[in-house]
Amino acid sequence: MKIEINNKWVETFEEETILEVLKRNNIHVPTLCHIKDMLPTGACRICVVEDADSGKLIPSCSFPVYDGLKVKTHSQKVISSRKTIVELLLSNHPDDCLYCVRNGNCELQSLSDNLQVRERKIRGNKNHHKLDLSSSSIIRDPEKCILCGRCVRICEEVMEVSAIDFINRGNKTVIGTTFNEGLNTSSCVNCGQCIMVCPTGALSEKKHFPEILSAINNPKKQVVVQYAPAISVSIAEDFDFKAGTDVNGKLNAALRAIGFDKVFDTTFSADLTIMEEGTELINRIKNGEKLPLITSCCPAWVKYAEEFYPEFLTNISSCKSPQQMLGAILKSYYAQKNNINPANIYSVAIMPCTAKKFEGQRDEMTNNGYSDVDAVLTTRELSELIKTFGIDFKNIEPELTDSPHGVRSTAGKLFGVSGGVMEAAIRTAYFKLTGSELLNFKVKSVRGLKGRKEAKIKIDNLELGVAVVSGLANAKILLEEIKNGRDDLHFIEIMACPGGCIGGGGQKINADENALKERMKALYIIDENETLKVSHKNPEVIELYKNFLEEPNSHIAHKLLHTTYKKRDVLL
Repeated sequence: MKIEINNKWVETFEEETILEVLKRNNIHVPTLCHIKDMLPTGACRICVVEDADSGKLIPSCSFPVYDGLKVKTHSQKVISSRKTIVELLLSNHPDDCLYCVRNGNCELQSLSDNLQVRERKIRGNKNHHKLDLSSSSIIRDPEKCILCGRCVRICEEVMEVSAIDFINRGNKTVIGTTFNEGLNTSSCVNCGQCIMVCPTGALSEKKHFPEILSAINNPKKQVVVQYAPAISVSIAEDFDFKAGTDVNGKLNAALRAIGFDKVFDTTFSADLTIMEEGTELINRIKNGEKLPLITSCCPAWVKYAEEFYPEFLTNISSCKSPQQMLGAILKSYYAQKNNINPANIYSVAIMPCTAKKFEGQRDEMTNNGYSDVDAVLTTRELSELIKTFGIDFKNIEPELTDSPHGVRSTAGKLFGVSGGVMEAAIRTAYFKLTGSELLNFKVKSVRGLKGRKEAKIKIDNLELGVAVVSGLANAKILLEEIKNGRDDLHFIEIMACPGGCIGGGGQKINADENALKERMKALYIIDENETLKVSHKNPEVIELYKNFLEEPNSHIAHKLLHTTYKKRDVLL
């Protein structure tokens, strides 16, 4: 089957849309409401093309091809239509591009530029809405919303949360929560995937810059910073490196140049998490306790369970996430060892995730009145901070992390990708149960970007049933299977964001699937090339247990590194 595009015939496949054919042939038409691999809505009409025979404008995202169809993608009528749509959107949009968080990275701004919109031709009374600052992670600015609906679809179809939707009618329509109240009263799990698909500045993370800079400039404070495994293979893209480039050493140097007193790697506490969580898994299996055990590293998943699946809370590991574990160690063991009052330690975490901001302020994440972590920056925020300080990131000389709490295994580094926690846990659980290491450390069955992966791992007489899911819609399907009687799984890893932390809600906006694959590939290359591949052989983790924690799941380990969760009622 063939269609004609701009006077050139091209091959098409059954059930393709015009937009799919255009993309496959590298012909660009703009879109606003379209999300790849989702059913089209045809809401924004910015992707219209002209039917060369009838002269009608048709939405390319939802119009199926047929043999002999002829279209023009950039005729005068098409460009005029797109320009009018953009002018209509701008007529009800704020003029604060200079101050907007998405200035220079805004799809509406880019469309205006590409279509040569240079003046406001359509004027009228603008809608005014209150800024929603109620969430600990996400800021909503409804005045900048263009009603494309992307955030609604991601929240409903990928996350199965449905915290936001279209409300009201006509020119009063807005996207908001139930009764249009604050995001903090909704079922929002703070994953930030809505931010990742928003084309404008209507959604952004809540920044912690002022507090962090104040602490750095306070001589009484020792400001320590940790960064997640995925950060070193994702931040490079903001500084014109190839996607997936590991800039670990440059990252350490940049953080010191900003003014952080100590720089630690959260991968160290990922290893610590494996020691605690692996022990918990083994104890549950040996003692016939409740299974399957479900990971607790992802705060968006934990909040989802508290709201929608409280019956599974006893299945969730009592381990804090690596972020919170390292924060707890820094304000206890590290403080004691260096004779520092915990009140004078200001602990910052850099995460690929907006939900980590919510996690850091949870009441459960405190010890002796001190929060484990005081502030959280996303990958995007760190890039901004590095640029604010005028650091030549591309040419800065690499440096090492501080020790203790800086050495890490490659197993811990795999936490950055979906399946990584599972693979790291399997490596250590195998050793703990058999006394010998896996012959091949790779667990290929849990690798990759698929939303759901399962495997049976043979460990002596035990056939360990494991499952890995990313995207909460996938988690819901699996949880429902277990509720309906499935009982062959021992251990489940759940990550809210598709692909895991490499695709987190705090990562670079507009990164494509290829970038995610390159980040994932980089983590696996690190695992392939380095020698310390298991958490239980991390010398600094071993030393921490010897000098302070005693053993995994000890009384002091439970006090500092474990927590509990309870059913959370959604107010609206």
